Amino acid sequence: MNILVTGGAGYKGVLLTKYLLDKGYKVTILDNFMFGYDSILHLISNKSLSIVQEDVRNDLKKYIKDQDVIIHLAGISGYPACEANPNSATLINVNATRKLTKELSKSQMLIYASTTSFYGKSGDLRDETSTVDPVSLYGRTKYEAETICMEKENTIALRFATIFGVSPKMRNDLLLNEFVYRALVERCLVLFESQSKRTFLHIRDAIGAYLLAVENFAAMKNNVFNVGDESMNYSKMELAKYIQKYFDFTIIDSEVKDLDTRNFLISYDKIRGYGYKTKYTIDDGIKELHKLYGFYRPYLPYKTI
Repeated sequence: MNILVTGGAGYKGVLLTKYLLDKGYKVTILDNFMFGYDSILHLISNKSLSIVQEDVRNDLKKYIKDQDVIIHLAGISGYPACEANPNSATLINVNATRKLTKELSKSQMLIYASTTSFYGKSGDLRDETSTVDPVSLYGRTKYEAETICMEKENTIALRFATIFGVSPKMRNDLLLNEFVYRALVERCLVLFESQSKRTFLHIRDAIGAYLLAVENFAAMKNNVFNVGDESMNYSKMELAKYIQKYFDFTIIDSEVKDLDTRNFLISYDKIRGYGYKTKYTIDDGIKELHKLYGFYRPYLPYKTI
């Protein structure tokens, strides 16, 4: 089976590519490499890997035509990045997705990397049938793109919880990743709307959901799935206190409103019905992030000589 991963050099994409290669699939990474090439260097020697340096906004027809599965990860991810690049967020997250889906044949399989971010701030239990309420440009563009994808037959959309954990292409802005970094390095963590809740998911469990979708596509197609586990529904304050079990730092509960307010509980019954189970815990994430940030300092304004 030939699989194309758009955004394959990114935080999730590079780990997903490795897992797909390990399972014997032929994989093509399509990425513009705007953040560099280092994340995929360890995969270059694999004979089942092909690499295309291309932007998803361009014509992708020749790269798509021989693929059995397209896993669409490419996009501007997260509230801050979308707010900083509002025009590009629409062009890349929405317009490029629409253009990509038009190039697919009816028989080609599409798996879209969606998000639970657009469930908003109701505080209620949300499942796949719940009304969405995006509170940010990121949420709006991701929901619009998901809607475009689901108009095509042979599509699965995976709405991921907030992901954490270590990857060869590290993202330090994800909530748990950032909390551990600031708690360890700055020894102080400022919380905005500390009681707001969301669900968390280890990156390797996110990869597990992609693999489940690839291997059970016929049964799961034409559906949307929340991906996560209710056991990792936490408020920001609960998460901060959880981190305090591992090292000392000060928690400041600010009265300032969060610019990216999300507050909801998620049901994951639907994907569990297809055999999905998470393997990694918040403890696993904190331990590996503690190890990483013990030496890795992405935000320091100077270099150690």
